[in-house]
Amino acid sequence: MRWMLVAVAAFTAMPSIAEEVTLRGVSAFALGTTFSRPFEAFVHWVNANGGGTIQIDLRGGPETMSPFEVGNAVSTGVLDIANSTSAYYTGLVPTGDALHLATNTIQDQRANGCYEQIDAIHREQMNVKYLARTGDHIAFHLYLTKRVDRPDLSGLTIRTTPVYRAMFETLGATLVRTAPGEVYTALERDAIDGYGWPVQGVLDLGWEEQTKYRVDPGFYQVDVNFLVNLDTWNALDETQRAVLERGAEWIEAANADNILLNAEATRKQAEAGIEIITFDESDTQHWLEVAQTAGWAAVADIDPGIAAALKACLLN
Repeated sequence: MRWMLVAVAAFTAMPSIAEEVTLRGVSAFALGTTFSRPFEAFVHWVNANGGGTIQIDLRGGPETMSPFEVGNAVSTGVLDIANSTSAYYTGLVPTGDALHLATNTIQDQRANGCYEQIDAIHREQMNVKYLARTGDHIAFHLYLTKRVDRPDLSGLTIRTTPVYRAMFETLGATLVRTAPGEVYTALERDAIDGYGWPVQGVLDLGWEEQTKYRVDPGFYQVDVNFLVNLDTWNALDETQRAVLERGAEWIEAANADNILLNAEATRKQAEAGIEIITFDESDTQHWLEVAQTAGWAAVADIDPGIAAALKACLLN
């Protein structure tokens, strides 16, 4: 009888084995396109390496919900995990615009403590765990249907997001915000004269058919982030979190591939007939200076303390 009591006591003292958890996920970008593919690769990695522990059910992209609603959905727990850019959730994290101003990499940010600061901001303001960043080395550009000879956008209507709003406003543009899925029609109907977009992804969306020019050099750096609802994150055990963190490290290492992918995207744009506009040295310097000064001024207007802290760790 005594051995039975000992056995029961030993059994009940053993830690319980957590059941496999499945996270509900959505991408703010169309599946199969440039800024969704890293997230899809991450989901595949987690599902391959997290069997019996954690899985991700990727339910779709913008056909599932508006890109501008994805941030709110992961914040409130409608989603457990999401792939989005800070430009799509500035209503929740207004200083998130600082992320695209970075000139260093996510590995640098993890090493210098910036990642922890960004994670803390996301936890406090958005109720999410800032898990991973993709998009390093990918610059933004201005694409146009009309030629310009100087960094003066007066008289032009440009499709924008918060990423380049301050910059394009400073350079005189009239701004229109639309979802990516509406850009082609806006170009076709001459409702806009151009748009800001990274060097990668233009051909994914068919916009090259309505685009004549790309302004070089590029500016800023893409931030597409993996966000986990904080209540979901806190409910995971250490093993489940470790799978997500290892997957994050794996996909962030793949950011280095963007250097070659940028060259391939540039080649394909040239083949599609997109011509390059370059300015003289003085105007080029002005173009790049306005990008940084206007961008950081906009963040400082929101929260000067956060702006100063992030500027200190996001720039080389």
